[in-house]
Amino acid sequence: MSPNLAMSFMCGVEFVLTLVLGFLFWKKGLHRRFPAMGSYLALRVASAPVLFVLVLLYNQGGQKFYAPYYFTYWAGYIASAVLLFFICMEVFRSALASFPGLMRFGIVIFRWAVLASVIMTFSSVSFTHRGALSIPGIAYALMRSVSILELCLLGFLCLSMNALRLSPRDAAFGIALGFGLMSANDFVLASLVPINSSLATPLQLVYESVVLVALGTWAVYCALPEVVRKPVVMPVSSTIYRWNEIASALGHTGTQVAVQQPANSFFLTDVERVVEKVLSRNLKSSESEV
Repeated sequence: MSPNLAMSFMCGVEFVLTLVLGFLFWKKGLHRRFPAMGSYLALRVASAPVLFVLVLLYNQGGQKFYAPYYFTYWAGYIASAVLLFFICMEVFRSALASFPGLMRFGIVIFRWAVLASVIMTFSSVSFTHRGALSIPGIAYALMRSVSILELCLLGFLCLSMNALRLSPRDAAFGIALGFGLMSANDFVLASLVPINSSLATPLQLVYESVVLVALGTWAVYCALPEVVRKPVVMPVSSTIYRWNEIASALGHTGTQVAVQQPANSFFLTDVERVVEKVLSRNLKSSESEV
C-alpha cells in the first residue's frame, strides 16, 4: 500500500471513529457533564466532510476554491483551540468536584493561567505576514499554548489522583489522557517534521496513528460503564481537607465571627433552686423547734 493511500485510509478511519465516539458520547449523556467536549466532537464531525468536499473541488476546479478551503480550515483550527481551553477547565472542575473550596480557588488560578497563555501567544507571534497570511501563525501559537496546558493538566491528575480520590476509569481522566497523547504527538511532529513536508511521510503516518489511538481511548471510556464517584470522606487531620477549608475561606469576601454565648443559665437556676430548698428546710426546722 502506497503512503498516500495509507494516509487516505487512516483519515477515513479517523472520521468513522469520530462518528462512533460522538454517538457514544451523546448516548451516555456525557455532553451534559462536558459540553465543551461535545462541541469539540461536533466540530470535528462537521468540518471533516466540508473540508473533504472543498479539497475535491480545489483539485478539480483550480485556485478559486483555495480561499474557501483556507478560511474554513483555519477557522475550524482556531475554534478547536478555543474549545480546548474550555475542555481543560471542565476536566479540572470535574476532577475537583469533591473539594468545592479547592475547585473555586483553582478555577481562578486556571483562568489567570489561560489569560497569561493568550497574552504570551500573541506576544510571541511574528507578524511578518499581513492580513490573512498571519492566521496560521496565530492558530499555531494558540494550539501550542493549549497543548502545554493539556500536558500540565494530565500531569496534575496523575500526581494527585490518590489525594483527589479520582479513579483512572473516570471520564475526566480519560479525556485528559487522550488530549495528553495528542499534545505530545503535536510537539514531536513539530520538532521532527518540516512545515512544508508531505502528508504521506512516515512520521505523518505515525502522527495519524497516535490520533487514532487517542480517539480509540475516548471511545473505550465512553463504552465502559461510568464509575460513580462516591462522596469523599476525609479525616479532619488530613492535609487536603485543611487545604480545602483554607481555599473556601479565601473565597469569601467577608469574615463571619462566631460569638460564644455565656454559660448556660440552666446551671445557675438549678443552684438557686437547691439553695432555696436548703433555706426553706432550715426555716421549717427552726419553726418546729420554737
